Amino acid sequence: MDLHYTDEDLAFRDQVRAFLDSHLPKDLQEKVRQHRRLGKDDYVRWHKILAAQGWVAPGWPKEYGGPGWTPVQRHLFEEECALAGTPPVLPFGVNMVAPVIMAFGSQAQKDHYLPRILSCEDWWCQGYSEPGAGSDLASLKTTAVRDGDHYIVNGQKTWTTLAQHADMIFCLVRTDSGVRKQEGISFLLIDMHAPGVTVRPIVMLDEDHEVNEVFFDNVRVPVANLVGQENRGWTYAKYLLGHERTGIAAVGRSKRELAFVKRLAAREHKNGRPLIEDPLFAAKVAGVEIELMALEMTVLRVLARAEQAPGPEASVLKVKGTDIQQALTELMLEAAGPMALPFDPAYLEGERAHSIAGDDEAAPLAPYYFNYRKTSIYGGSNEIQRNIITQMILGL
Repeated sequence: MDLHYTDEDLAFRDQVRAFLDSHLPKDLQEKVRQHRRLGKDDYVRWHKILAAQGWVAPGWPKEYGGPGWTPVQRHLFEEECALAGTPPVLPFGVNMVAPVIMAFGSQAQKDHYLPRILSCEDWWCQGYSEPGAGSDLASLKTTAVRDGDHYIVNGQKTWTTLAQHADMIFCLVRTDSGVRKQEGISFLLIDMHAPGVTVRPIVMLDEDHEVNEVFFDNVRVPVANLVGQENRGWTYAKYLLGHERTGIAAVGRSKRELAFVKRLAAREHKNGRPLIEDPLFAAKVAGVEIELMALEMTVLRVLARAEQAPGPEASVLKVKGTDIQQALTELMLEAAGPMALPFDPAYLEGERAHSIAGDDEAAPLAPYYFNYRKTSIYGGSNEIQRNIITQMILGL
């Protein structure tokens, strides 16, 4: 493939840079670059800025409100946003449930939900994993029993990211227990404000409330909220996961964090010698940079096939992308040294202008490291992805 950008691509990149320079709020940029925590208002504010420009859903067709960009333009946009330090556009609505609704939903579902996703009127979360059904997702036990024009949903989901803010959840539910487990699953859209829905926080090691348990106790869901056909949800789930795994690669964000590692390691240490001058550390940085360059080329190849749904190559992007992300957090800790140890939740939440340790760059890095341990698990664990690669790409 041609790895040189055209004059049109370069002009597009300049347009994106100019927009980000004039529209990205400085307080949001500072939070992202300093690895401080983002709140709901931060995500929504940036989403609406992009929506007003028509740029919030780069991968959507124009008929549904997307910008109609080429794959290369999408890549350049996402890279420039990451390098500039924008908050991410949360993927659950724009990049996960929306493609499923476009491909398999009814016209009424498209007309109702897609505009609300674009405007951020609805905040979505994902109802896949359950206790005992994580990597083996097909073993899920949440049930949906037909009762006239409604389903009665009972069960539990776990590790539900930002469900405490959500208006809607897209759920895999069991609608037939008498068939092979993958064949009895349906894809249901559920109102998080419906009676019988309970959200309980799971506070993680970094003391952040990011994930939750979600309980369904005789929740009535209109049959009209079924996406596609009953008992075909496993097919739709795999389609969604292909889009999720492709996005997890996050090349632009890793480029930004690689630059941060280099800057952190270039600071003068007490012995007067920056860590970046140590041959062993420099070799680690170079190794990650080479892997990141190879990942970017692979992402561009996948994007060049944008007319097709992501296939098993999405598993390659997921594995390599998350391996690189975790390696970068490890290098951050190594570069910061003991200054990464103090844990200052008030600084992370924006309640204090500077960290108690006096090193604002290093203060968030231990929580950041802990948080990124999850990347090799969500979206399908890397062990499962390697099995998919072995079977579907290598044919073993």
